[in-house]
Amino acid sequence: MTDALADLSAAGVAVWLDDLSRERLRSGNLEGLVRDQHVVGVTTNPSIFQKALSDGAAYDDQVRDLAVRGVDIGEAVRALTTYDVRWACDVLRPAYDASDTVDGRVSIEVDPRISADAAKTAAEAKALWWQVDRPNLYIKIPATREGLPAITATLAAGISVNVTLIFSLERYDLVMEAFLAGLEGAVAAGHDLSAIGSVASFFVSRVDTEIDKRLPADSPLRGKAAIANARLAYQHYEAVFASDRWKALAAAGAKPQRPLWASTGVKDPSYDDTQYVIELAAPGTVNTMPEATLEAVADHGVVRGDQVTGFYAEAQGVLDDLKAAGIDYAEVVELLEKEGVEKFEASWEDLIASVTDQLAKAGAGDLGGGA
Repeated sequence: MTDALADLSAAGVAVWLDDLSRERLRSGNLEGLVRDQHVVGVTTNPSIFQKALSDGAAYDDQVRDLAVRGVDIGEAVRALTTYDVRWACDVLRPAYDASDTVDGRVSIEVDPRISADAAKTAAEAKALWWQVDRPNLYIKIPATREGLPAITATLAAGISVNVTLIFSLERYDLVMEAFLAGLEGAVAAGHDLSAIGSVASFFVSRVDTEIDKRLPADSPLRGKAAIANARLAYQHYEAVFASDRWKALAAAGAKPQRPLWASTGVKDPSYDDTQYVIELAAPGTVNTMPEATLEAVADHGVVRGDQVTGFYAEAQGVLDDLKAAGIDYAEVVELLEKEGVEKFEASWEDLIASVTDQLAKAGAGDLGGGA
C-alpha cells in the first residue's frame, strides 16, 4: 500500500487540517493525525468553532465559569476559541520545532466585522497574539483592500500572519507586496525575521462553483478554472520570490510566504474528491483540508509529484478560453471576495449567537454534566 499523504509531503506540500474542536483535542484525535496522517498544521474559522460548540459537552465547564464571571460576549468568544488554539499550538509544537518554525502552525481569525478598519484589525491581531501566547500561532487577516495595511502592520510588529480570502491574481500580487513591506518594517523595528511566518491562502473550490454555474452543462471548461487560477498564482509567487528585494530579506533570515490552497473540499460530487489536492501539488505549498478530503486523499489519492510548475501555459489557456466564453474573471473574483467577507461575518454572528445561548443556559443551570 502507498501512503498518499506521505507522498504529498515528499512532493513539498505541507498537510494541514481545516478543523479544530476541544473534543478533537481531548480525545487525542489531533495528536493522532499529526502522528499517523502527516498533519503539520491547523486552520480554524468561526464556522468551525460554532459547530464545535454545538456538539457535545466539551465546553460546558468553561462556559459555566464564564457565565459565573459575567463576562461580555466578546471576551467569552475569545476565551473559548483561544483556549483551543493554544492547546492545538502545543500539540503542533514538535512539528514547529522540527521544521525550523515553518510548519506546526495554528491559525485564528480576527473578527471579520472589523475587516474594513485596518487599525482595529492590526490592534486585534496584537491582542490575539498576546492572548494565545504561542510562537507557532498565525493570525488570519482577510486580503481585502482595507486589510492589506493591517497585514503589513502586523508583520512589521513581528507577528506571523495567515492572509486569507484570496481569489484574484491581482490581489495576490498586492498581498505579496504587503508581506515584503511588513518584513521590511520588521527589520526596521529590530525583529528577528527568522521567527516571522506567513502563508497566503488562495481559495480554490469556490472559483469553480461560481464559474461553473455560468457555463453550459456540457462545457469542457467546467471544473477547470479553480486549478488554473491557483497554478497561475504559483507562477506569480515564483516571480516575486526570485526578486532581489526578496533575496535581501532572505539574507536577513526571512522565510518565504508560502501559497496555501484553501477551500479544497470538492463542492461538485461529480468531480474527483481529491482533485484540489493532487492537481495542486507543488514544492513549498500548504494544502489545508477538511477531514473528509484528508481521508479521501489517504484512501485513494494518487500523488504524481509537481502538478503546477509545468502547467502555466495550459492554465493561462483556460482563463483565455473562459474570457472567450464570456466569463468576466474580474467580476467573478470581486463577487467571490464580497461574498466571502459576508460569509465570514455571518459565521461570526452565528458563533456569537451560539456562545450567547450557551452562556444563558449555563446561567440558568441548563447545561449538561460537562466533560
